[in-house]
Amino acid sequence: MMMAGIAKDRTAPSVKERSSVSSLSGHEFRQKELHGYTKNSRSTVSYMDEPSQRDDASRLTVQMENTYQLGPTKHFPVVIVNQILKDVLTNYLQEEQYEPELCRQMAKTISEVIKTQVKDLMIPRYKLIVVVHIGQLKSQSILIGSRCLWDPKSDTFSSYVFRNSSLSALASVYAVYFE
Repeated sequence: MMMAGIAKDRTAPSVKERSSVSSLSGHEFRQKELHGYTKNSRSTVSYMDEPSQRDDASRLTVQMENTYQLGPTKHFPVVIVNQILKDVLTNYLQEEQYEPELCRQMAKTISEVIKTQVKDLMIPRYKLIVVVHIGQLKSQSILIGSRCLWDPKSDTFSSYVFRNSSLSALASVYAVYFE
């Protein structure tokens, strides 16, 4: 009967916590269980605890459970990201001439701009890696390779190559799904 009362107290949305403490020792409690009530009197102490500010703060924070979602609900939009890469590289490098120091700084700036624009698409649970290479065009060739360990069902990439009379640029965005 008392357990049902305690269970009701725990499930009811109460502001105050209630509890009681019994004065029976372990031996007296076992004796009571076996033979009913003992000759000794039984006393209880009850108290009410006001919630502290810490308890209020812990109730306000939301603890998220694992979703156990193994695949994306929305796939990474490769076509849209390709257009972003084309637009950004064209806008930043259309009129530029190759200068090593300027191109080093431009590679950093362009990668940040691309990352920001792709993040603005609000694609949930994808981690993004943006890499931009800028090199001089002077009758030489360059071979850029990359290797990744990923799940081909959910992870993907997008890349675009830009060329003008003085320089060549390659921008790549790798999208890795975070389970």
